[in-house]
Amino acid sequence: MSTPSSSSTTNIMLAIHEKKTLPTDLYRPLRNYIVFNYSERDAQTLEDDLDTVKTLRNTISQSSALDSLPTRRDALQNYFKSLISIESRFPISKEPDHVHVTFTWHDAFKNKVKASQENVHLEKAGVLFNLGAVNSQLGLGFDRGSVEGRRDAVGLYYEETLAALSVAPLTQHFDKTWLSHVQLKAALFYAEACYRYSLELHDKEEIGEEIARLKSGIGALTDAKKSSPKGAAQQLLDAINKLETNMKTNLERALKENDRVYLMRVPTPSSLSPLPAFAMVKPLNMSEVLDASKERMFASIVPDSSAKALSRYTEMVDDIIRTQAEKLQQGSELARVSLKEMDLPDSILALEGHSVLPTPLWEDVEAVQISGGPAGLDGELQQLRDLRRVNNEFLVQTEELLQKEAAEDTQFRSQFGTRWTRPQSSTLTKNLQDRLNRFAANLKQAADSDGKIERSVRDNMALMSILDRRPIESALPTLAKPMMSLDANEDAVVGTLKQSLRQLETLGAQRAGLEDMLKDMKRKDDILPKLMTSTGSYEDLFRKEISKYNHICEEISQNLQAQEQLLLQIQAQNREFAGTFNIEDYRAACDKCYKQIEAAVAKYREIKENINEGLKFYVTLQDAITSVKQQCSDFVMTRSIQCREMIEDVQRQMSGLGFQDNKNSNSYNYSSPAPPQRTSSQPEPPNQPRPQTPPYYHHQQPPQPTYAQPPPAAASGYPPYNHPQQHQPPQQHQPQQPYHGGSPYPPQQGQQPPPAGGYEYGQPAYPGWQGSYYNAQGQQPGPYPRPPYTAPNPTYPPNQSGYYNKQ
Repeated sequence: MSTPSSSSTTNIMLAIHEKKTLPTDLYRPLRNYIVFNYSERDAQTLEDDLDTVKTLRNTISQSSALDSLPTRRDALQNYFKSLISIESRFPISKEPDHVHVTFTWHDAFKNKVKASQENVHLEKAGVLFNLGAVNSQLGLGFDRGSVEGRRDAVGLYYEETLAALSVAPLTQHFDKTWLSHVQLKAALFYAEACYRYSLELHDKEEIGEEIARLKSGIGALTDAKKSSPKGAAQQLLDAINKLETNMKTNLERALKENDRVYLMRVPTPSSLSPLPAFAMVKPLNMSEVLDASKERMFASIVPDSSAKALSRYTEMVDDIIRTQAEKLQQGSELARVSLKEMDLPDSILALEGHSVLPTPLWEDVEAVQISGGPAGLDGELQQLRDLRRVNNEFLVQTEELLQKEAAEDTQFRSQFGTRWTRPQSSTLTKNLQDRLNRFAANLKQAADSDGKIERSVRDNMALMSILDRRPIESALPTLAKPMMSLDANEDAVVGTLKQSLRQLETLGAQRAGLEDMLKDMKRKDDILPKLMTSTGSYEDLFRKEISKYNHICEEISQNLQAQEQLLLQIQAQNREFAGTFNIEDYRAACDKCYKQIEAAVAKYREIKENINEGLKFYVTLQDAITSVKQQCSDFVMTRSIQCREMIEDVQRQMSGLGFQDNKNSNSYNYSSPAPPQRTSSQPEPPNQPRPQTPPYYHHQQPPQPTYAQPPPAAASGYPPYNHPQQHQPPQQHQPQQPYHGGSPYPPQQGQQPPPAGGYEYGQPAYPGWQGSYYNAQGQQPGPYPRPPYTAPNPTYPPNQSGYYNKQ
């Protein structure tokens, strides 16, 4: 069998020479433009980029035989990318405010012809031409004589080249010998492809198609030799003739075998399918080779047009993100609402023993349990009882102080008779005693209220006891399988529904991932470099870049459609589930339990509020009693001092020193409610100051003694005591008003109108008081002056409950 011998002669190729260009200075015009339109600082920052452009322009304008073809190719590609960066930032034209640079290029085939323009497009065209020329020269160096060299589909490339050279404008630039060369090469490679394919057909004993392929290849060679212009290389013609001879030899052999052995029908050339093409090379897209979007040259220079274009593109992206995010949120909300309407997955959880309360009701129960729950009410009731006992003890102690002082006054009045001239205790303490009586009445009525609260706790403890269940879900009814089943398919119904719910959950997780993907794409989507290197319409670039989001938008649409179908499926499965497990009765039992828990929470809150009102009442009342007790202590101490002074005075009178003492008595007077009794025979002492009415007479103020002058120390025999400061009594407050929501604690009975300085008694709870442990021994709140005599804080009686010691 003959083998092709054209491979060694088809190594004849044509190459294009580069254009010539004149040197051009880009450095100075570009730098001047940057300084004028931006700043000198920007020009200094871009100094390296300007030097790079200057070096690249000098490299492509000065061709040297020492430069390798790959080096020339890389220099041309890099310079072209820099021109793209320059074009989008520096307008080069004849306009006054533009960059003025003249580019000159010679014709590649007619070297004497040249063109000069102040236009960057001429520069780019010349660079692209030379880049193609360098690549054609590189092609001459590849080995095309082996199986790994150019084959089968090479003929298609020559046919495309022939079509381009046969029409304007290339037909006017290339010599006719080029056209003849390309035409013969196209026929040669097509015929050789037919020849090689016929060898494969012969091995498969497909003799009919083998004959047709050989005839087609021979016909192409014959037509090419007849129609091609003169001037083709002799080596190329020899290769064509040799291939034609080999093909005719194989054709003659195939015809004989078919006539004698195979007797196959030979198809017509028009009925043959195209030859299978195997491209040994892959053409590169020039837009990818010359992509300058990743170049950082002159990156700091951003013209207004590019900034506005970027802003517009950002708005387009934001609109997509916003629209798709709304779709995702709506999808998630639709799934949530649909499941809630179907009481899913709560029904499934209830079947598995994990019943749940509605969230608001669960939060109410949690708040009750945190505050102690119904089981903690007994302790709070004990606090009420302890505070009531302490208030009663304070009240008794205060009354005992007044009673003891009154008994002593009565004893001395009986002992000294008319010489005991100070006012009676019952007259001075009437206002204090009235207030103590009102305190006692309030405590009695508060005790009745405490009893009502205790009865309410006992009566409603059975209702409220459900709130002490931990966890509260254990009080809910359970959902179980039916007692009897006809087909025993309960497990299958539940399993199918649970599988659908898992699929729905998966779709929700996918939506979350898609939303994150959208945000991440937006964060990384920076098209400013592409805008700065784009030479076409911004709209075309926008359409191309915005298409990146299409696949995510499509996935979102598919997710929502899948969820819509799945929800319909879940609704049908839930109806079957509800019918199988009698969900209606279970829901009715749950609603009944919910109402019971709601009623228990309401009753607990009502009792809790009443107890809190009681605690506040007792604490406020304790402040008021403590204040009055302090006033009584001051009163008793003052009366005790007066008593000692009066006893001393009476004893001097009884010893015969009364007349001398009467002369000296003008220096002070006693705080008596009225002037001393005088007989008609006694003249009024001259210059005697009128006695002052003691403050105990003033029913609006607590009783406090007032002295005009201290007695001389030498006369009295006792150390001098300080004159009490004139001050307003501690401001008293009205007890806390009754709670309009049903507080069982009434206001104090017999309440007098409040004095001008404040309420008659009662202090608010200390600001720092929290909870039920109240320290009554602390400093009284408010800006009140200290009492005239420092008395020890009242000592509480032994406390059997011990809750005061918990602090």
